Order: sequence, then C-alpha cells, then structure tokens
Amino acid sequence: MAKTLELIFTTTAGKDVTLTVDEPRDTVTDAELLAGMQAIIAHDVFEVEGSPFGAVKGARIVERNIVEYEV
Repeated sequence: MAKTLELIFTTTAGKDVTLTVDEPRDTVTDAELLAGMQAIIAHDVFEVEGSPFGAVKGARIVERNIVEYEV
C-alpha cells in the first residue's frame, strides 16, 4: 500500500497548494506537522505564481493500493 502525506497551504493570494511527501513515518504527530508547516511558511521556502505560502490549511495521509500487472 502506497502512503503519502499531503501538506496543504494557502498562498497570500488565496490559492490552495498541496505538497506531498512519500512514505511518511507512522509516528508523526499533529504538533510536528504544524511546526514543520509553519517553518516552511516562515522561511519563504516556496511560492506559487509569485505568492508565498501564507497559512496552513491542513494535512492528511492518503493511502492507496497499487496492483501491477505484467502485460
């Protein structure tokens, strides 16, 4: 099963942006996520269409099953 962590931000222009992290550790806490996301905002690590990330909107784990076939 593939697992990804989605970090959802809102830019200062009001656009929602999602960063994905493959195979996050199972023990990550809400407090760690919030602190990390706030650090990304504080350090102006990313911007989209000229607008930096301005607020934390949310975070979630997405799990999916992948079945590969040999054809």
